[in-house]
This record gives sequence, structure tokens and C-alpha cells, in this order.
Amino acid sequence: MVVSETRRSRDPRGPLVDVGQRDTGLRELMDDPACDLGRLRRTYAVFPLVNGLVAGWRRAYRERIRPLLSADRATTLLDLGSGGGDLARSLARWARRDGLRLEVTAVDPDRRAHDFASARPADGVVHRCASSGDLVEAGAQFDVVVSNHVLHHLDDASRADVLADSGALARRLVLHSDIRRSRAAYTGYWVGTLPLARTSFVRVDGLRSIRRSWTDAELARELPAGWRAVRRPPFRVWAVLDLAADAAAPGSGEARRAGDVEPGPRS
Repeated sequence: MVVSETRRSRDPRGPLVDVGQRDTGLRELMDDPACDLGRLRRTYAVFPLVNGLVAGWRRAYRERIRPLLSADRATTLLDLGSGGGDLARSLARWARRDGLRLEVTAVDPDRRAHDFASARPADGVVHRCASSGDLVEAGAQFDVVVSNHVLHHLDDASRADVLADSGALARRLVLHSDIRRSRAAYTGYWVGTLPLARTSFVRVDGLRSIRRSWTDAELARELPAGWRAVRRPPFRVWAVLDLAADAAAPGSGEARRAGDVEPGPRS
């Protein structure tokens, strides 16, 4: 994963920040190769709690992933930019509880993330230190490709590469889940993460992530043809490439152009 070359913006002292436009000049502390390793590990360690509260993956699993799974045939899933590995472990656990066969490959090109995640093994999960480009070069393919909070880290060129790689790696579905930028999201996170302010990068980086992220309409304009930006509660936007649906309905890919935004509940 290649993050954008950015300036270091000063972090505001309160929740009243202009979030009307993406602030691509921000860089998250954990993306710095020289960041404090102890705080980085504590950040990875708290991700299961934070993602469990705000990322909405239980809903995404029920709505988009579980319908593709089978009790008889193994479905393969790739988690790109897997960080501390909490999403990969959760997806494997949910499928196992449902009596469904899911084989998860969690990849991250950052050796620090890979080392942290691979030290926490889970049934049905394999960890690799690799990028999406490495997998494409190796000819790998998976039924489903997902990521959590990856796209907003990337500059334009890197994001285009990851989206293209995702389409090449997936047979049935790509779902990249990210933050939907809003005043309510920023204020809620600013208040809710006060207890985490001094122990990890979760608070500062989370607030920067919101300011770097998109609205659903903005993301729709950035996606290639065939992709959709899907608005989901509470403050989520998905970049979705539904290859299975396109294969089942010839011509439907034309209707799923980048400008299409699937409506959802307002938050």
C-alpha cells in the first residue's frame, strides 16, 4: 500500500472542524515508517473494539458475503490492507458459527502490520506480507475481495491501482468499506474516543481519516465504470464491484456506472 505524500496538518483542539471538503493534506501517524512501534501495536490491539463499534462489518457480512458462502464448498476471501487482522478473524469466525466454509487470506505490505496479525493466528485465516500488485503478478484469484478503511489512505494513482487489482483478483465480489465523511461522524468520533487519546494513534488517526474520506457522491465520481458507491449507516460508504451479478445479467454493468449511488438511510 502506498500512502500519499502529504503535509502534516495541525490537529484541531475541538470538534468544530470544517469537513465540507476532503483534506488530502493530512497523513495518519501510523502510516509513518518511523512512528512509535509501541503505540502502533496498541493501535492495532484496539482496532477490534473500534471497528466493532463503527465499521459495520457484521451487517456487510450478512448482506453481501454470507449469501455467497456454502456449507459444502469453500469460498475464498482476500482482505487487502488487513492491518492488525481483526476483520479477517471476524469474518472467519462468523462463517464458522454459521456452518459455512470460508478461507480468508489477509495481506498487508507493511511488515509491522503483518508481524502483529500473524502472531494472532485464527482458524481459517492465512496471513501474507504482500500488496495487491504482488498477488496480481502471481496470478492469484479469490471469490471475494474486501478491505476496511484502506482507500482513504491512498493517493489517486495508488487507489486506481488497488481498484484495478481488486477487479483482477476477484471472481464474484469486491467490497471496499470506508468512512463516509460528515459533521456528525467527526463530532461523534471526537467525543467517543476521548478515553483513547493518550494510549494509541486511534484518536488522532481516526479524526484524520474522517477528514480524508469521501461523501458517497464524491466517491462515486472517483470509481471506475462498473463500480458503485453504496451509502450505508451509520457513516459508511462501500465501493462495490458485483461481478457475480454482472455475469448473471448481461449488460447490467452498463447500468452500474461510477455515477450511480445506491440510496440508504440518512445519518
